[in-house]
Amino acid sequence: MSESIRSLLPTTGSDAPALVLGEQPFDVAATAFRLITTGPGPLSVDGAALDGGLPARRIALSELAAILMHPSCGYAASDRVWRLLIERARTDGPAWVVGVVGVALPGLRSAAYRLRGLSGDVQAELLTAFVVALRSMKVGGPRVAQRLLSATFTAARAALRADQARPKTPVELPVSAPTAGNPDLALARAVTVGVITAFEAELIGATRLEGVSVAGYAQGLGKAVKAVYKARDRAEERLVAAIRAGVLSDEDAAVIAEATMTLASDPGQGF
Repeated sequence: MSESIRSLLPTTGSDAPALVLGEQPFDVAATAFRLITTGPGPLSVDGAALDGGLPARRIALSELAAILMHPSCGYAASDRVWRLLIERARTDGPAWVVGVVGVALPGLRSAAYRLRGLSGDVQAELLTAFVVALRSMKVGGPRVAQRLLSATFTAARAALRADQARPKTPVELPVSAPTAGNPDLALARAVTVGVITAFEAELIGATRLEGVSVAGYAQGLGKAVKAVYKARDRAEERLVAAIRAGVLSDEDAAVIAEATMTLASDPGQGF
């Protein structure tokens, strides 16, 4: 993720930008999208390679989003664009995930209205579901964007209904009991608001939650063990800062702290 996006993240609660501390994930996503699509080197695609009536030049993703929304953009051109965007999001790093989320924001806002409106929890569930669908959906076949948003809507609606069905009466748990919640989803939400990257979420999930050793994980990546330890340490430092600043919801913060930060250090972590 670019340093310009990371600069949005507070290191202390008192200096945190109000937008990041707010409860509107779509606004955070829109800000991150604006940062990576403006300036001298905006995230862009080659319109000439895509053809389909697109301008034969580099097209910033912010302009591309407007083109895709225009009635003159047909389904064939839209499908070509979305297949490329999904491929870049899967292969070219978290900045492209942020970029594709930004392009999809009009559709995500429409989906939010179809659910319970634009409350923070609806937005968070939609963003989480969108990132999951972005990585898993088959891109073959027509109407790629519509199918992507449909999968997102269905998963988010199911998650919100499950949350509504949970008992609302507080339950006192022993101190040693695990915090209720899904740490994988909590980490995914941390990715959607830019606290950590998708790679860092996978690294933390594998080595903190799934019992994979850092040495084994590093070997699978072809990276030095020391470098992977340092990457995880830096990511967890940002998680701690985000939790203290209130960037993450109280529930997500508790789940992440319980599942990752309170575990004993890995054997052999002497770097």
